[in-house]
Amino acid sequence: MPLTADDVDRFVALRPRLEAIAYRLLGSAGEAEDAVQETFLRWQAADVDRIEVPEAWLTKVLTNLCLNQLTSARARRETYVGQWLPEPLLAGDPMLGPADTAEQRESVSYAVLTLLERLSPNERAVYVLREAFDYPHREIAEILDITEAASQQIFHRAKKHVADGKARTEIGEAAARRIVEEFLAAATSGQTEPLVRLLTADAIAIGDGGGKVPARAKAFEGAVAVAKFLRGLFKPGEVKRALVGGAPEVYAWTANGDPAVVAVVGGRVIGVMCLEVTAEGIAAFRSQVNPDKLERATARWAAANHGEPLFNAF
Repeated sequence: MPLTADDVDRFVALRPRLEAIAYRLLGSAGEAEDAVQETFLRWQAADVDRIEVPEAWLTKVLTNLCLNQLTSARARRETYVGQWLPEPLLAGDPMLGPADTAEQRESVSYAVLTLLERLSPNERAVYVLREAFDYPHREIAEILDITEAASQQIFHRAKKHVADGKARTEIGEAAARRIVEEFLAAATSGQTEPLVRLLTADAIAIGDGGGKVPARAKAFEGAVAVAKFLRGLFKPGEVKRALVGGAPEVYAWTANGDPAVVAVVGGRVIGVMCLEVTAEGIAAFRSQVNPDKLERATARWAAANHGEPLFNAF
């Protein structure tokens, strides 16, 4: 039977939650949108009158679609050119989902999304559903067709893997802007020492260009090496301007709740650098410059009131 207007409205009401789940599971806004659309097609083909709890049914369908996607994505990423990093979401993007608790904010941070890549598909699903959306283990077990005890065990294992990363410091938007401004002042000073003072001793810098834009696939490691790389990155040069199509406007922003540097040329976001901040200093710089992963950021940027840039780079 065709869907009624009420059936469509029910799905539309749940769509933001489904997109937020899919994004955390896949690390890609585009793939998340595709998974949610496929979930709608399954909903359209189902006998919805016999579905007692639509949210549970839709979450189960979506999660299993994402698990299949993760399995195939692992094979694709083995042939990915360079380092694979998640697609960043700029402040205010509805796909970031709920941010009421520290756990919800943590689950969508760029650092944690990167760590989630180390987990098995089942570990990632249990972690996201439990940590970010507070599903009880009983419901997670039904979604994944496992036992409740297995769900609990998988969650504890996944949480330990994620906790093995550095302890992230929660930062408000005003503080994030100050951190980015301080970092950019140091990066454009022409000196290494001011940057080194901002970094942890074991800081890293890495980028994802997808083979389309030059990016550092193998991480720079250590405060001095990272500082030298960043100093060179922000040094003006004709070749750099030619490569990106002009002198980028540089903004202090947030992405995935983290302090971020956003570079824009002609209204197009050409790079998002997410800073991982700990109590000891800036521990990581993860730069997304693959244009395929910046289309949503560009659309979001066009709709944002971003004010004037801090400066023009290169």
